[in-house]
Amino acid sequence: MSQMPGHENVFLLILFSVFVFTSAVQLFYYLFFYLAVPLYKHPGKNSVSDPVSVIICARNEAENLKKFLPAVLSQDYPDYEVIVVNDCSEDSTFEVLGELLPQYPKLKVSTVAKDPKFSHSKKFAQFIGIKAAKNDILLFTDADCKPDSDKWLEGMVSHFDDKTDFVIGYGGYIRTRGLLNRYIRYDTMTIALQYLGMAIRGLPYMGVGRNLAYRRSVFFDKKGFGSYKDVVSGDDDLFVNAYATRENTSVEFRIENHTRSVPCSRIGQWLTQKRRHMTSAPHYKFHDKLLVASEPLSRILYYASFAVLLSMLFMWPVVVAIFAVRLIVQIIVLEKGRKTLNENGLLGYWLFFDIFSPVINGIVYLTSKLGKPGKNKWK
Repeated sequence: MSQMPGHENVFLLILFSVFVFTSAVQLFYYLFFYLAVPLYKHPGKNSVSDPVSVIICARNEAENLKKFLPAVLSQDYPDYEVIVVNDCSEDSTFEVLGELLPQYPKLKVSTVAKDPKFSHSKKFAQFIGIKAAKNDILLFTDADCKPDSDKWLEGMVSHFDDKTDFVIGYGGYIRTRGLLNRYIRYDTMTIALQYLGMAIRGLPYMGVGRNLAYRRSVFFDKKGFGSYKDVVSGDDDLFVNAYATRENTSVEFRIENHTRSVPCSRIGQWLTQKRRHMTSAPHYKFHDKLLVASEPLSRILYYASFAVLLSMLFMWPVVVAIFAVRLIVQIIVLEKGRKTLNENGLLGYWLFFDIFSPVINGIVYLTSKLGKPGKNKWK
C-alpha cells in the first residue's frame, strides 16, 4: 500500500502528458485548419458566362421542389440549365414538375421509373442527371435546398479556369427552434470549418452535395463513381476524396453563395441520415481518415484527462491555464467561423456540444457499422 502514491503519481504524470499533447493537437486544428476559413481571402470574381448544368436528384420531394426550385431556376446567370432527376417518386413530384416546366424554359426533367427488380442508390439518379447534362461544368444541390441569393450560381462558377476541376461550397441548414436544430447547425458548421480549412491548406478531402461543382469531363475520365458505386452514400464526398487535389480545387463560401437545406426535425430521422453519411468514411484515403479521426479522438482524451487531473488537483494551476488557453482560442475561432458561415444562434452552446459531439458521432458511427443501413436506400 505504501507504493500506491508513487504509482499514482506516475499515472497522473502520464495523464498530464496526454492532456498537454491533446491540447496541442486541438490548438493545431483550430489555428491551422479552422481559422484558415475566416482568414481566407476569396479571389476577385472572374467575369464568367460558361454554360452550367445544375443537377438535382429528387425522390418524393414535391413540397420542397414547389418551395425551393423556383429560386434555382431564377438565378442571375446568362447560360444554364437545371436538370431534375425524378427518381422513383410516389408523391406528386411528377405533377409539380409538370406545372413548373412551362414557366421555366431552363428546366429539364429526367425520370427514373420504379422497378421492383432493381433497387439503386442516389448515385444512379445522379449518373442519369450527369448523362443528360449538355454542359461541362456541373453544379449539384438537393431538392430540399435553396440558394441564399440569385448570385449563387455565378459565385460558384466564377472559380473555374483551365486548372480548376472542383469547387467546394458551403451548404448549411435553415434555422428553426429547438436544441436539435442548433446541434445540427453546429455539427454542420464545424465539419465545414474542417473540410474547407483542409482544402485551403491544400488537403481537399470532401465536399457536400448540397453545394458542390465539378467538371463532367473529369467525371467520365475517372470512370464515374467507380469502385464505390455500391456504397450507400458518397456521391459527393468520395468523388472529391478520390480526385480533388491542391492544384485542381477551389473553395467558395461567401454568404451570397451558400445554400440552405431543410433540417431534420426528429432525432431518429437525423440519426438515420447521419448513419448513412458515415458509411462513406471508411473509403477515404488513409491520410484523410487519420486527419479526420484525430480531432474527435484527441478531444475525448483532452476532456477526460482534464476532468481526472482537475478532480485530483494535480498541477491544477497549469491544467486550468492550458484549458483556458484552448477555450479562448476555441471561442475566438468559432465566433469568426460562425460569422463567416452566417450561422446565428449558436453562442452559449459551443462548450456543451464540443464535449458531447465526439461521443455522439462515435456512437452513431459504431451503430452504422454494426447495423444494416439498407443498401441502395437514400430516401
